[in-house]
Amino acid sequence: MICHLSLLVVVNLFVSQCHGGCAEVDSLTEAVAGEGFLLGCISCKRREEVSARATVDWHFKPLGEEEFRHTFHYDHPSASILNEDFSKRLAWHGSNNSDIQIGSIYINNVTFNDTGTYRCTIFRTLSLPKYDEHVTVEKEFELNVVAVANRELTAVISEIVMYVLIVVLQLWLIVVLVYCYKKISEEHEGREARKALKAQAKLLETKDNCDGVQLE
Repeated sequence: MICHLSLLVVVNLFVSQCHGGCAEVDSLTEAVAGEGFLLGCISCKRREEVSARATVDWHFKPLGEEEFRHTFHYDHPSASILNEDFSKRLAWHGSNNSDIQIGSIYINNVTFNDTGTYRCTIFRTLSLPKYDEHVTVEKEFELNVVAVANRELTAVISEIVMYVLIVVLQLWLIVVLVYCYKKISEEHEGREARKALKAQAKLLETKDNCDGVQLE
């Protein structure tokens, strides 16, 4: 969740500073009770050179109910919380201009009652040379609130692979050390053997010279 939040913040800053970039990232769907959670909603314009103005509305349908409740409205620079259940708990975390491409909001102190379906609707007006074009984008997802964060399968697999690699590397290091030790020992024994042979050869040569002198 923290990563996902960091990614959206980076995207938001990038879009604000450079109008040529936008990346659509789906919102996470699991929140932890008592913590904060980012409701992600990104809708990129297909033609960045066209100026536009947009408003964002969030609706919430609690688990087991049939009707959506209008929860939040944003029309730069004003934001309105329209559902008392979210009073003082929602904050705008989207684009800081009227040309909205990131319509995310942040929930503080998530409760189990926040479980349900969330719908983000971006109403965009494109200012074309001859007329204005109106585009509506809707994004909907289910949010599940849990007591403790569930570890994602990819994280578990990554951790297992990491430990396996550590064990394999340690075993490989032991094998290399043993091989190097044997190699050094063999070279040392070889040097000692060559020294012994040289010493023996010199001794024999000295003896032959002494025998020659005696014969004369």
